[in-house]
Amino acid sequence: MKQLLLSLALILISTTAIFAQRKSDLIAEIASLKTELDSTKAIVIKAKKNERVGLARAESFESQVKELQDANATLLKNLNSFAKVSNKNSENINKVMEKLEQKENQLKAINNSIASNDSTSVVVLTHAKQSLGENAKIGIANGSVIIASKLESLFGNTTGTTLTPEGTAWIEKIGNLLKVNPGVSLTIEGLSMTGELDLAADQASAIGSVLQKQFSIDSNRIHTLGKDGNFKEGINLVLHPDYARFYDMVKEHMKASN
Repeated sequence: MKQLLLSLALILISTTAIFAQRKSDLIAEIASLKTELDSTKAIVIKAKKNERVGLARAESFESQVKELQDANATLLKNLNSFAKVSNKNSENINKVMEKLEQKENQLKAINNSIASNDSTSVVVLTHAKQSLGENAKIGIANGSVIIASKLESLFGNTTGTTLTPEGTAWIEKIGNLLKVNPGVSLTIEGLSMTGELDLAADQASAIGSVLQKQFSIDSNRIHTLGKDGNFKEGINLVLHPDYARFYDMVKEHMKASN
């Protein structure tokens, strides 16, 4: 009986020791698991934090990408607009250059006409001196050749309106000047120092009539007038370019350039 009790006591003590050992091991294991759990929680918290940071960065990157896309679209739109404006400006520049070229050609034509008129005046002056002699009163002013004559030399007196034979012969030389210079017109100025402009105009018209009827000078090339000569009287024969034709030429160039 005692031996049985002793055996049971030993078994109980052994079992108690085993349970105590197991409990200690369980407590240690629980502590280890708790440590691992805390570490895992910390990792999870850090991971969640990193996730939030990553999401924030992703949203920031998406926003930046969207802004870049919008900026790129705006830039492309501006480039297209710039290209259109540039093409339009190029067209405008080409039109302006064409206009400038037309104006340059117009000015060149006018300058050539003026130069031609100046050359013609020199030729007419030379012809006049050769035809009328060195003693003739011949001058040049404003591109025109001016030949002066006294009334007595043409009409025999200061109030006549019919040319004398000598006057007619002298006027024939003027007609020949006009024939060899077909681009030249003639303005006949009757000068009066007494205010009798009607008489001066009649004397100028008489010379123009002789040139037309006797020497076949086109009436369109002849202009007559009476004017106040201040302290001079007589006849001025002004040989000049055909201003009407010159102005018509300028007008045509102006129309062509518009």
